[in-house]
Amino acid sequence: MTTFRRSLAALAAALLAAAAGGPPASADEAAGCFPAGRSLRYLVLFDPATPPEQADAQVRAACGSSTGYYPQISVGVAVSADPAFPARIGPARAFSAQAYRTAVPSGQAEAAFDQIPRAGEPDRTGEQWDMAVINAPQARSVTPGDPDVVVGVLDSGIDANHPDLAHAVAREESAGCLTGMPDPGEPAWRPTASAHGTHVAGIIAAADDGRGVTGVAPGVRVASVKVIDDRGYVTPEAAVCGLMWAAARHMKVVNSSFSVNPWGLACARREDYAVVHEALARAVEYAALSGTLTVAAATNDAANLTPSPRAGTTPPPATGCEALPAGLRDVVTTSAVGRGEVKAGYSSYGLGVIGLAAPGGDGHDCVLSTVPGGGYAPLCGTSMAAPHVSGVAALLASAHPGYGPRQLREALYRTARPMPCPADYDLTGDGHQDAYCTGYTAYNGFYGHGMVDARAALTAGAGG
Repeated sequence: MTTFRRSLAALAAALLAAAAGGPPASADEAAGCFPAGRSLRYLVLFDPATPPEQADAQVRAACGSSTGYYPQISVGVAVSADPAFPARIGPARAFSAQAYRTAVPSGQAEAAFDQIPRAGEPDRTGEQWDMAVINAPQARSVTPGDPDVVVGVLDSGIDANHPDLAHAVAREESAGCLTGMPDPGEPAWRPTASAHGTHVAGIIAAADDGRGVTGVAPGVRVASVKVIDDRGYVTPEAAVCGLMWAAARHMKVVNSSFSVNPWGLACARREDYAVVHEALARAVEYAALSGTLTVAAATNDAANLTPSPRAGTTPPPATGCEALPAGLRDVVTTSAVGRGEVKAGYSSYGLGVIGLAAPGGDGHDCVLSTVPGGGYAPLCGTSMAAPHVSGVAALLASAHPGYGPRQLREALYRTARPMPCPADYDLTGDGHQDAYCTGYTAYNGFYGHGMVDARAALTAGAGG
């Protein structure tokens, strides 16, 4: 039924109700809109170069209300209580994560942490086996990083009062993105229920002050860009907001230790997957064009990932598992290794997806870093591997201010320490391989181009 015919039907119903002495129809009903459901937030795709006023008009015509728009990539955020909004706006154009969200996504549990600030925390850098693996101490002797280099930590928020991070948090560059549009107010980007973002930030930039832990690049700054809510969930509009905020603020690097997928890992393609993919691909590609390198975690699903196509390309029928943003072409995706430098059992992998490997920990050997309240705790995951790469990228950006995302990415790959596929990947000892590594020593599905190497990245000859 056309909008015009729906409007006539609604008007006729209103006249009948009035003649019967019933209540008059609402303005929404008179316009053909029926807000009978709960109000939901939608990510909405528009044709490239759609002006803001046209985007707003299309949303209103579909019985929604615009709450924000990114004209650079023609992606908007809208709310509607009309269950027919997705159909009204058009096929493969709108997606509501709220409609799919039924449970907290499964993930690696976080360690408990001490909420009490501890002045004079003893030096714990001797426990940071992860920094030795990537030669971070030697790299810091070349440069600790430049405070003009800002790494956007797209995560659950950073404790800006932690003694190891107080020097590093760029408050003026921070924002909360949980609504899909940036809010620079401090309450919007502070951590509330998760240590995750503070832990990631410490791996990147914890102070080299003889106390606590030291980050890969203690001289750079980090921006708290909150995209992970208190349930550990990342909506696609929050991720788009974080990437667009980082690009607008000219951040050199963003760390994305999360995966966007309301349905779980996309091994079985959902109908609305194309909307989520297109929005994320547009945002990542725009960020790259704006000078921002995206580093992402490979996820902790132990899945064999397949690459995702560029924006403007309809995803083909699913032939493997996809992770966003990890599978996108312009992203440096990081797998995790344990202390023995073998791919952690939980770490996802995949030829053509994994760019680098880095320490993420395994078993009882997790990565020690900062947590809210002034304390420290060990956590394991590809979420911990990615910030090692982000820290090295920040050191490179400090040493080579003219490098853009392509040069940074190529330098990281060129100076990585090659790691061959394991001859035997039977982690459980049951006689069966736990995963299959494809490729060769210089480039394979477990480790990509190899282990990120901070010292080699800074001492290698300029290139790219």
